[in-house]
Amino acid sequence: MKIGFIGLGIMGKPMGQNILKAGYKLVVCSRNAASVAELTAAGATSAATPKEVAAQVDVVITMLPNSPEVKAVVLGANGVIEGARPGCIVADMSSIAPLASREIAASLAAKGIEMLDAPVSGGQPKAISGTLSVMVGGKQEIFDRCVPVFKSMAASVVRVGDIGAGNIAKLANQVVVALNIAAVSEALVLAAKAGADPDLVYQAIRGGLAGSTVMDAKAPLMLDRKFNPGFRINLHIKDLANALDTSHEVGAPLPLTASVMEILQTLKHDDHGNSDHGAIVRYFEKLAKIELKRAAP
Repeated sequence: MKIGFIGLGIMGKPMGQNILKAGYKLVVCSRNAASVAELTAAGATSAATPKEVAAQVDVVITMLPNSPEVKAVVLGANGVIEGARPGCIVADMSSIAPLASREIAASLAAKGIEMLDAPVSGGQPKAISGTLSVMVGGKQEIFDRCVPVFKSMAASVVRVGDIGAGNIAKLANQVVVALNIAAVSEALVLAAKAGADPDLVYQAIRGGLAGSTVMDAKAPLMLDRKFNPGFRINLHIKDLANALDTSHEVGAPLPLTASVMEILQTLKHDDHGNSDHGAIVRYFEKLAKIELKRAAP
């Protein structure tokens, strides 16, 4: 099976590298010339357009910022739809609106091209380690064919329903992550402002009911003041916007998500949009006029 990969950003580049390590032949296309050069040096071949990628492969993976970019790459001029033969599979691993996934899938189906929406969770560290979680929507038989490819990048691969269901699951994931980071931030700032060591408070509560994967991933980085992006605030704003739009369409209010969205928007306007979403803590620090830090040794 020959794989195409379009979009070699923070997530896409390590995902492509793991596909290569698994022994697949890989054709790449990206606006990031440095990433293209890095993957071709590792054994991939490159193509100038998505159309050229699709013409050479059995599965095209896209990893792009949002719905408009996926539509342009898949359905636009020199797009995947122009190069893919009937029976080719498009696996969109971007995080986009579920309705957009369904619209793209319908256009591809008219040409005999299959599609899965397969967004991921885990951020850059798990993209590098190949231990992402993949949430997939689409036909069972198409999913079954792509599982080995997904497993080259992920520790967990779950089909959650038909096309669009993968991105519905991802929206739910992003709601939980955003609210969890905000809760961890608020709690640790409270601890510090009240005179306790926030690191010791974290150590005390992480093994109980309050403990979570999000807490273990983000609390140490907050305490070390490490906000270089594993997942940018701007991207989380995009995901929560899709979640809120979907919630309005289906009538499922998200009041807590809306509150965290306002926090993220405030951080964006304070020039933290390209920081990791763990920088949510900066919002609470600003309100409390305190900064988290580890105790001196």
